[in-house]
Amino acid sequence: MELETIKHIKPAFVDARGEIINVFEGTTGHVAYITSRKGSVRANHYHKKDIQHMYLISGAYESHCCEVNNPSNKQVLFAKAGDLVSTPPMVAHAQKFTEDSVFLSLTTREREEGKYEEDTIAYAVIEGYLNKELKTK
Repeated sequence: MELETIKHIKPAFVDARGEIINVFEGTTGHVAYITSRKGSVRANHYHKKDIQHMYLISGAYESHCCEVNNPSNKQVLFAKAGDLVSTPPMVAHAQKFTEDSVFLSLTTREREEGKYEEDTIAYAVIEGYLNKELKTK
């Protein structure tokens, strides 16, 4: 099973007015703008069906992940500004922020009341924050 992927997104167009960066093409059900302080941990969960894409606007983080059905299959990616990290379903993931950061989280499924909690399962990939409101397995 393929774990997370990372792709650096370069500007598609640049002129005196600024840049156009095509962050993502595909289906999205939800987009969130998220800030994270240096040293904080986010996620520590997996999604049963959702695909998640994180576009890092500024900062840096370590992206830790493992296959839920084969936890020994682990990976660590190092994201920097301009990177898009994509996580498929059934891959547990956690981010440890090495700098104050700002990112967009784009998911393929909507996150209306209850849909996020129905699809998201708490899973301690690394030490740090674990959402006690989520189910475990």
